[in-house]
Amino acid sequence: MPASTLRLIARFRWKLLPALLIVGLGDWLFYQRHFYGGYLGLFTLAVLGALVIGRPAVRHDQRAWVALAAAGLFSVALLYDACLLAWTLFWIAAAMAALLPATKRFDDGWRWFQRLVLHGLRAPFVPLIDARRLLKVRAAGRSGGWNLHAAIGTLALPLIGSTVILCLFAAANPLIEQFFDAFFLPELSMSLFVRVLFWVLLFIAVWSLLRPRLGRRLLPGFGGQGDLALPGVSVVSVTLSLILFNLLFAAQNLMDATWLWGLAPLPAGMTMADYAHRGAYPLIATALLAALFVLVTLRPGSETARVPAIRRLVLLWIGQNVILVASSMLRTIDYIDAYSLTRLRIAALIWMALVGFGLATICWRLLRDRSAAWLINVNWAAAGLVMAVVSFVDLGAITAQWNVRHAREVGGRGVALDLCYLSDLGDSALIPLLELAQRPDLQPAFNDRVQFLWRRLHGRLEEEQENGWTLIGQKRLDHVAQLLKTNTPPEPSPGWKDCAPTRRAPAAPVMPAPPSQPQTQPNSVDPKAVRTLTGEIGK
Repeated sequence: MPASTLRLIARFRWKLLPALLIVGLGDWLFYQRHFYGGYLGLFTLAVLGALVIGRPAVRHDQRAWVALAAAGLFSVALLYDACLLAWTLFWIAAAMAALLPATKRFDDGWRWFQRLVLHGLRAPFVPLIDARRLLKVRAAGRSGGWNLHAAIGTLALPLIGSTVILCLFAAANPLIEQFFDAFFLPELSMSLFVRVLFWVLLFIAVWSLLRPRLGRRLLPGFGGQGDLALPGVSVVSVTLSLILFNLLFAAQNLMDATWLWGLAPLPAGMTMADYAHRGAYPLIATALLAALFVLVTLRPGSETARVPAIRRLVLLWIGQNVILVASSMLRTIDYIDAYSLTRLRIAALIWMALVGFGLATICWRLLRDRSAAWLINVNWAAAGLVMAVVSFVDLGAITAQWNVRHAREVGGRGVALDLCYLSDLGDSALIPLLELAQRPDLQPAFNDRVQFLWRRLHGRLEEEQENGWTLIGQKRLDHVAQLLKTNTPPEPSPGWKDCAPTRRAPAAPVMPAPPSQPQTQPNSVDPKAVRTLTGEIGK
């Protein structure tokens, strides 16, 4: 057998073993034991171990170790609080660790975005491609003349045909059926099908890391240098555009400053909450369009970028865009004060901050003649850092804590507390609700709803920790135990309760009707008695 063939088979063998071990671990954790939650972190750590063992190139690449460290950090995030964001970031970092040894340099974020997308699209086909490659390998040397691919092609038809015929015979002949049962073959069922499909998905995920296929045909990057031939774009048109844009933005920022800071009354029929809500997202879209305009028309080294007046107008306009983003954030904060905080609104504030950071980097790029790759990498790094931090932060707990502290029921200036929304937050709202339940100044009806809700969330968390243990869940249970030692809230009053403000008593049980029996009608009168009584009265 040729040496190249032996090396290929050896590489496949040493990759197949860790892949099968990961499949077995996933089956035991998630299918047999029904573990979830923080156990996802243990599983992802095992995946990283399989990647280091099964792909030696990762161990010898310093860039890959940086990606491995990031993936390990997200595994810890899954141990702390299993969430979709940490799970997604882990697989992105693990895929980068697997692909980095096949690249000469990091390139830019745009090219890596393409590589990661292609990696995900090709992952289901990688095992099939490798299996086809193995089938083409000659099992013996050239002198042997025996080809594994040809042998399988020759035996496939008789083996498959015989299997089909035996299955049909087994349905008609009990002796053949007993013969098959003697092999302890698993019963074909939907449960077995789902389990095998689960094995396949795990194997594909791990094998795509052990045998990554680097995308070669990528879309060209953003050069971002020199003039770009666009119709209607010239020094004069860009100058006039920037003058008009600056005037429009100045008017908008002036009105925002006047109304948001209370220097002048709002238009008739409009409240501050309405004004804050209707303008937050359109202003962000305007800032993004402004950023696109600068990127396209004022590329470093272009004719327009070399004109000093245009550069000053651009700096002024980007500054006004940053102020516009700040106004959008202030609008959102005012809306939160008028209504309440949600996880989506926290995410919107984070997104707005990233947009403002992106505008600042565009300005810095223009001043320092930085490349488009630098601009993309800096913004990707900022977004990745923010998402890494958010994966360790429970936005639901922040939301619940803020809403409870500013609720109207506790003397805050916010709206009435939406207990149904806190219930949807799950155990993230447990501690704020328990602290609220320990207050002695709550209204009786509202107090009953709070007492019922925190107890329900506490019971659910205790059940989830049995199979879906997480570090943050354990910390919450310990915190609840400490709070209950100092002050145990009273039980809710009897009756049906839920998060809704309405309260209904439990429905009375419906008693079955007794069996019908023939009986004399109580109002039936004997005709003879009537005649007798009538005669006596007549006498």
